[in-house]
Amino acid sequence: MEILEFENTSALDIALAEQVAESLQADINASGSASLVVSGGRTPMGFFHLLSQQDLDWSAVTVALADERWVDNQHKDSNEKLVRENLLINNAVKANFIAAKNAAADALDGEADLEQSLAAVGQFTVVILGMGDDGHTASLFPEAETLALGLDMNSGRTAIAVTPPEAPHQRISMTLPRLLDTQQVVIHISGAGKQTVLKAAREGDDVAELPIRAVLNQQIAPLKIYWAK
Repeated sequence: MEILEFENTSALDIALAEQVAESLQADINASGSASLVVSGGRTPMGFFHLLSQQDLDWSAVTVALADERWVDNQHKDSNEKLVRENLLINNAVKANFIAAKNAAADALDGEADLEQSLAAVGQFTVVILGMGDDGHTASLFPEAETLALGLDMNSGRTAIAVTPPEAPHQRISMTLPRLLDTQQVVIHISGAGKQTVLKAAREGDDVAELPIRAVLNQQIAPLKIYWAK
């Protein structure tokens, strides 16, 4: 695990955008394509804008979401809407995008379609995860009924429906084994509050209490933590 601390979010966004672009281009050079998994929320907005301006062969890049609320892609809470408006612009408008929300009426009914789409991608180049104040990452929430399935490394599953105990909207989320099937995992956080949660997560091992621990404690994918004060 490598922890990179920055004085402010602007410095972090610049460094992360450059690092991700470098990783994507390296994978394109090596294999002809690259893939990026991103998360929603306010934290990555500045990073998205900077990354969208990076000069690389975006037509060879596939972008996917770690998780999504089961809402229309024009809904204000849609991660797809956020990504389309803040990342898939400028140079990155040429990127391919895998929508997590599909035509199914219910996230449970939409699992198979997303799993099929993800199977076509193979190993990801970079996975960027956020972290909630409750220690959730993607939509792997503490006390969610499907949390154990989402964290099970031997489930054979790559996407599951999730109903958060408190947060609004049904969700669909990549599972832990799918998120870790990547060349690089990044946890992107900012602020003293998130640092407190991260410290607590690093000091324990109960993944059901703080699911982010499953990412911190794994030995499968290289992990970097980008944190702005």
